[in-house]
Amino acid sequence: MLEGSCLCGKVAYEVYTEAKPIAHCHCETCRKAHGSAFASVMAVPRDRFRWVRGEDLLGVFESSQGKFRRFCSACGSHIIADRPAEPVVLLRLGCLDTRIKAKPAVHIWRSNGASWYNPKDEIPELPKGIPS
Repeated sequence: MLEGSCLCGKVAYEVYTEAKPIAHCHCETCRKAHGSAFASVMAVPRDRFRWVRGEDLLGVFESSQGKFRRFCSACGSHIIADRPAEPVVLLRLGCLDTRIKAKPAVHIWRSNGASWYNPKDEIPELPKGIPS
């Protein structure tokens, strides 16, 4: 089982499935919605997903025809995206609370990628924040 929640904890979900392959989406709408170079997502079966709390707090934005981004209206965390007619929902992995072993499988929409980020660049990794 996978569990996730928003930043303030008012919205939470469970998914009764194993972790699936991860994609890093670089499309312009994901970049703008998440304020980052890409959004890490995992498709999970809709019929295995359920809201545990806070469903009434969800805001929704139709970012493209038939695609709905659902977010906590209290703290703004983007939690899932879905197309209601499809059998899967896309978890926004920044809100996943369960530690998983699944690894990223693909970068998608690199044609829309941020000019300041290249996943092939090797840059230093720090265990905590930027040193003073």
